[in-house]
Amino acid sequence: MCGGGNELSTAAVQGNWREVKRLLNEEKVNVNAVNKYGHTALQVMMMGCTLVAEELLANGADPNIQDKNGFTPAHDVARTGFLDTMMVLVGYDTDMNMEDASGCLPIHLAAQEGHLGLVQFLAPKSFVWHRNSSGQTPLELARACDRTEVVEWLEEYLQAAGTPTLH
Repeated sequence: MCGGGNELSTAAVQGNWREVKRLLNEEKVNVNAVNKYGHTALQVMMMGCTLVAEELLANGADPNIQDKNGFTPAHDVARTGFLDTMMVLVGYDTDMNMEDASGCLPIHLAAQEGHLGLVQFLAPKSFVWHRNSSGQTPLELARACDRTEVVEWLEEYLQAAGTPTLH
């Protein structure tokens, strides 16, 4: 299965949707097989290639699998800024509130990188008041990174949302 994981990962990294589809449907490669580095195709796919993401997820890829740093595919997509790919992930029950090793949710990474469209998409699906292990909310991370548009939008969003209730 390792060989199949390598082949599938290579096709996913290259954004080669046809080869991903062929490997899954004709070669019957396990969609969650890992490559020689211990990652699945969904973890290493070309982030902006929604066709590959859709094919992998439709064939049962685990959208909530974490790497050694706690990153899920959603964390990677949030950091790199691909809204279309994030929309595909959300359609397959991806947990937008999984923490990476530093306690960040995907919205933290989108805010830190200044991806306003992603922040706007993720806010209603995320614990926007969540603090990472450094004690920062997505708003505070955006502020620290001088992401002015994100800061302004999050301030308005949080003001409209009101004070969070404690669980």
